[in-house]
Amino acid sequence: MPYRITITAGPVTMEAELNNSPTAQKIWQALPVTGQASTWGDEVYFEIPVRAKQAPDARADVEVGELGYWPVGRAFCIFFGPTPSSISDKPRAVSPVNIVGRVLGDATAFRQVDAGTTVTLTKATGRGSL
Repeated sequence: MPYRITITAGPVTMEAELNNSPTAQKIWQALPVTGQASTWGDEVYFEIPVRAKQAPDARADVEVGELGYWPVGRAFCIFFGPTPSSISDKPRAVSPVNIVGRVLGDATAFRQVDAGTTVTLTKATGRGSL
């Protein structure tokens, strides 16, 4: 069963699901976490207190709405459109990320989030949470 979380970043509040990967489980155990948003094209990312190695299935090419963990920067990443390293209209991380889940809704709403905005990840309440 997926882990349901809530992402709050400035004017945006959206539910998301973490998958059952070892990295996603580490993130779940660390919740709640708060950080300061950095932006890189259509990506919001911020450092979290989780350490995980690059997963065997980590990848740089991601889909709109996917959530990643960037081992190099110990960062939680929200992808919602092209980034400076994209070769198409799809997001591309600067280096491989562990895919840890996806947002449930229109990920492009995160375009409203500016660098420096406080981002909070919490366990969602109600149906679908653990």
